[in-house]
Amino acid sequence: MTDTAPRPTLEAVAARAGVSRATVSRVVNGGDGVREPLVERVRKAVDELGYVPNQAARSLVTRRHDAIAVVVAEPETRVFADPFFALQLRGISKELTAHDNQLVLLLTEGRDDHARVGRYLAGGHVDGALVFSLHLQDPLPGLIQRAGVPTVFGGRPGWHGDRRGVVYVDSDNRGGARDAVRHLAALGRTRIAHIAGALDQTSAVDRLDGYRDVMVDADPRLIVEGDFTPAGGERAMRELLRRYPDVDAVFAANDLTAAGALRVLREAGRRVPDDVAVVGFDDMLPVAEQTDPPLTTVRQDIEEMGRLMARLLLRGLDRRAAEQGIAAPPSSVVLPTTLVRRASA
Repeated sequence: MTDTAPRPTLEAVAARAGVSRATVSRVVNGGDGVREPLVERVRKAVDELGYVPNQAARSLVTRRHDAIAVVVAEPETRVFADPFFALQLRGISKELTAHDNQLVLLLTEGRDDHARVGRYLAGGHVDGALVFSLHLQDPLPGLIQRAGVPTVFGGRPGWHGDRRGVVYVDSDNRGGARDAVRHLAALGRTRIAHIAGALDQTSAVDRLDGYRDVMVDADPRLIVEGDFTPAGGERAMRELLRRYPDVDAVFAANDLTAAGALRVLREAGRRVPDDVAVVGFDDMLPVAEQTDPPLTTVRQDIEEMGRLMARLLLRGLDRRAAEQGIAAPPSSVVLPTTLVRRASA
């Protein structure tokens, strides 16, 4: 073993900067009332000594942990296989990093995981939570409410009961779906099917509603529920071909579903877009640009959704700024979508 040098202390920084320990503490912990020349002297001393604040001691002063829980209501096999989650986590991570906050990732797969997450959030380990991919019967909203943790949700809330004060970030799922189906109709397609996502999630419900807004008299056989995965898209496309062999267009609930549908159409000898036009949703470039043919899809800015979730939560946590009138209380945001045309439709 090698000896390690002692960690620089507040007293050492104060001595180097020629100020009191209290002044150093206020500067390090973001306090007010220190003149700018003294702030610069303290910061210079911190850099020269390599001082790193003791997080436990800092938390006692600031009542902040500088840590945010990111709760994804999906099993790890889904989270690490679906690029949607990678994009959203990247946006969250960038925003938290820019504000010197740590990301604590929590995944849920069953009842035991929900209880574990509830206990962790109630234990005061983090300043707030970002929660997404909720399902309608998910107990997480109730657990989070009981824990009393400030929270921003990804996606429109779908649970019943009091939702006052609930802050969320979502995309215009219904409007984007309408754009997709109108595009297919403008191509002259008349037998337009929809492979829905998991209908216990509000994004899937909203996209199905958007499809129905345009296809008011659609044959119920043209709607098949999937699960937002390529395998789900394959199963649903096979079912569609069985139910409705002359289907000439498909609006898929997301790009992964569309990729699965494209594979089945190719296996069945259906040419895309000549025989069947296909439109997805998300515009995840690792998927949409690499399908055969490249996928026409509805673009939502997934990474920006993550950034906004983190930004809204941090704004809400900054009580000092709110009290000074610098930051207004956060409100929910719905981002617009755009249709991106490629070769599949």
